Amino acid sequence: MLRRSRRARGAVAALASLLVCVLLAGCGAAQPAEDPTELRAVKAYGDDPAADGTPRTGGSLVMGTDREAVSFDPVVQNTNQATFAVYDSLMRLGPDGSAEPYLAESMETVDDGRTWRMGLRPDVRFSDGTPLDAEAVVLNVQRHIDTTSSPAHRFAQQITGMRAVDPLTVEFVLDQPLGSFPVLFGQSLFFGALGVIVSPAALAERGDDIGRNPVGAGPFRLVEWVQDSRMVLERNPDYWQEGLPRLDRLEFRPLPDNETRYASIQNRDVDLIFAAYNPELVRAVEDPGMNVYYGPGNGGEVLHFNVTKAPFDDRRMREAVVRAIDTNGLSASLYNNNLVPATSLFEASSPFHTEQAAKEWPGTDPDRARQLVEEYRADGGDPSFLFTLTSPRRPLGEAIQAQMAAVGITIDVEFYDLAQYSSQVVQSGNFDLASNVTSFDNPFPFVGNLVSSEGNINYGGYTNPEVDALVDTAARTADDAERTRSYQEIERLVTEDLPLAWISRGYLSTVADPAVKGVERYIGRDMFYATTWLDRP
Repeated sequence: MLRRSRRARGAVAALASLLVCVLLAGCGAAQPAEDPTELRAVKAYGDDPAADGTPRTGGSLVMGTDREAVSFDPVVQNTNQATFAVYDSLMRLGPDGSAEPYLAESMETVDDGRTWRMGLRPDVRFSDGTPLDAEAVVLNVQRHIDTTSSPAHRFAQQITGMRAVDPLTVEFVLDQPLGSFPVLFGQSLFFGALGVIVSPAALAERGDDIGRNPVGAGPFRLVEWVQDSRMVLERNPDYWQEGLPRLDRLEFRPLPDNETRYASIQNRDVDLIFAAYNPELVRAVEDPGMNVYYGPGNGGEVLHFNVTKAPFDDRRMREAVVRAIDTNGLSASLYNNNLVPATSLFEASSPFHTEQAAKEWPGTDPDRARQLVEEYRADGGDPSFLFTLTSPRRPLGEAIQAQMAAVGITIDVEFYDLAQYSSQVVQSGNFDLASNVTSFDNPFPFVGNLVSSEGNINYGGYTNPEVDALVDTAARTADDAERTRSYQEIERLVTEDLPLAWISRGYLSTVADPAVKGVERYIGRDMFYATTWLDRP
């Protein structure tokens, strides 16, 4: 509809571990099917209301998340699955990635993308009873302009003028035309959400504590937050959509351990989980007692090369790693033959994908990888490096360690819990090679965040002025053809430069008890809770 520690050393031990994985995959429950079924999109954006039946009201939905949230403050970058329970976004992204009005009623440009006017719905109030009006929007957007660490700062600072034309109309004037500007008001908290609006009264009262005491205009209100235990939200009785929300209560439980999280949905200790890894998705797809929401999307599981230091400041070593990775072997040993391979930024069906980029991707070739490693070593380089991952990805780390050993590269592997990994490793650039999983609904601003020199998830420090210029063009143009050409050329250049090593398409999914109905979500797992209901007394 709508749209991470303990070091593991020794290539011999890792190779043995990989062989054990392969053997296990050949017998017992982990045996791959004779005719493996590739993971395919299923209810990627949620349920079909027409097929769900008559909604029930009341009840409590209990959910398991893959991490503890950091904050509800939209200027603080983090993943918080409860965001869109407390806040409704001004815009939402449709399945085609376009921005559609939600809390806003309209969003139009009067001069091809430099001046934008947003119309707001009348009579919308925050859960503290104060009005959500044009002044509230101006105040919230100004916070992103003033907060340099905000994930939306680099876009918000392009606003050179902003005013409340009247109580229900906001005008934004940009330094240059930005055809993709409305998308910023439909983004998730992680990517930078200009459309998440906090009550000005609550901001004035709570100040820096607003992240733990949020007040929004969403369908639910936060009533309890016990760190690393549970987060409880109750129905907002003054919600702007009549008859919604349908549920009385939401409970979020942080379950960072992969096996514990999946066992919780199997045992029905929770009604729904936000699945973060491929094994959860594969098991759920094969279980008739589970309801799965999944779309591979663009992006996916990727390795970030730190191109600012040796050995990956040399392209030969980046290519050597790519050619040493055998995705077929990984699929058989770690993914139950359900790895959806990726060799480019965009999936094959995307209008922004080109076959040229796919053809230029350096495929698996251990002999060529060894040659590149020896050339690098002959020039005085040391090909060894540190590979960092989250703890649930230990099998992948050990498998990659073995594949590198096979081409003459000795590596160390370190594992971190998810919270440590995000803040202490990838965001700080404290790595040589690091893994990440992300999918996106719209190339703006994700592609720029990933590969432009100023991108907030360009963890490896990649820079290419031509890519930067194309990112800017794609964002600013109102011409769909020019935007498409720009993203296609970005994909080709990134393939040529190899700042990233793609492994698979995304597998972020939502797994639920079939009694959970009315799900609305993004491919990246952000959920919208107003329409969710439980088909049980």
